[in-house]
Amino acid sequence: MHFVIIPSGAERVCSETSPWAIDGEPDFERRRASMKGLASTSQVMTALERGIEGGGISRGQALLLIEHAELSSLLRAAAAVRDRSKGRTVSYSKKVFIPLTHLCRDYCGYCTFRADPAADGQPFMTSQEVLAVAEAGRRAGCKEALFSLGDQPEAIFPEARAFLRKQGFERTLEYLAAMGQLVLDQTGLLPHSNPGLMPAVDLRRLKESNVSLGLMLEGASPRLWRAGGPHWKAPDKVPSLRLQTIEDAGRLSIAFTTGILVGIGETAEERVDSLLAIRDLHEKYGHIQEVIVQPFRAKPGTRMALAPEPSTEDLQRTLAVARLIFSREMNIQSPPNLLSGDYLLLLEAGINDWGGISPITKDFINPEAAWPQISLLAEKTAGAGFVLRERLAIYPEFSSRPGFVDARVQSCLQKLHGEGGYARN
Repeated sequence: MHFVIIPSGAERVCSETSPWAIDGEPDFERRRASMKGLASTSQVMTALERGIEGGGISRGQALLLIEHAELSSLLRAAAAVRDRSKGRTVSYSKKVFIPLTHLCRDYCGYCTFRADPAADGQPFMTSQEVLAVAEAGRRAGCKEALFSLGDQPEAIFPEARAFLRKQGFERTLEYLAAMGQLVLDQTGLLPHSNPGLMPAVDLRRLKESNVSLGLMLEGASPRLWRAGGPHWKAPDKVPSLRLQTIEDAGRLSIAFTTGILVGIGETAEERVDSLLAIRDLHEKYGHIQEVIVQPFRAKPGTRMALAPEPSTEDLQRTLAVARLIFSREMNIQSPPNLLSGDYLLLLEAGINDWGGISPITKDFINPEAAWPQISLLAEKTAGAGFVLRERLAIYPEFSSRPGFVDARVQSCLQKLHGEGGYARN
């Protein structure tokens, strides 16, 4: 396969440094524009050819491609690698969203999910509320129970500590494990939890009721944690701590979901380094089941309400480079609801999964962005030349791997397990 590389002379140039570029760092567009002409067409072509081989690309090659490759050539390369390895199947998981608690000790600059205690509200969902939502999901045909929650609220909120102790727990992660077991036992839905940092002892306990677990790396640069940055006042967003959780999950053979946020003030180089940090851990343990590349969306009432959002091209470039970094085996996902009516453009960048979609609950992380109806998603996906197929909360290639599914989860998994490891119809 041959690609024509067109010098990126017509690309947009940002005339000022973004106010969200920490410590005066240039934003993504200005950085790319300032480096025009430094990479030769032959260097870019060599990097693309290496990527098309499907064995992964180096850091230098990834930087060349994300900053200098002509967009259409980059997209064709990523799509070619995806098609050879994943075919023309695009998967999704039918889920019910269970926001166990909005309380969180982190104060990220872009988040509207977190909340402080309210005088007239419970700090956590009760077991009865959890079961009611899960049962509604089961009746609607969902197979995944997605638990999302704030990170360690008991560390700073007396209300959280009081609720947990009344239920017989000391820590949020203990309560989460109990609720996951309850949902698994009572509804047969497969829990997948995203509770933030998880020490190894909690990963072991959660594996007993969760078919997979997740933690977004978001970004590997400590710079984003400095005063005024997106992760300022967010002690659980220290990259080394998040990488430790991901590594511990690998040691414990847990099918794991992670990924990055695009457009929160990081440079192109930092995006690449974040993806490479994930790749390094996957190459060591083989446990990353999917990598999510999620665009930042500005939300009213947050510190970053006026921050610029990444362009569709930025997102496509990052997705395409992610596909080439991880090569042919990785599942690459980007949520369709965050690109509204243009989400088919994500397929051009090499993704093979739409993520979890709920027919009954909203996206509590991005409540302003409604999920597409599954029937419409199937129609549009087919129109783009792909087949939409429902998967479980654990990808087919992990569901039958020895040691990855706890015996206590296995019986429920087998009831939902269909042909090829996808969801049973």
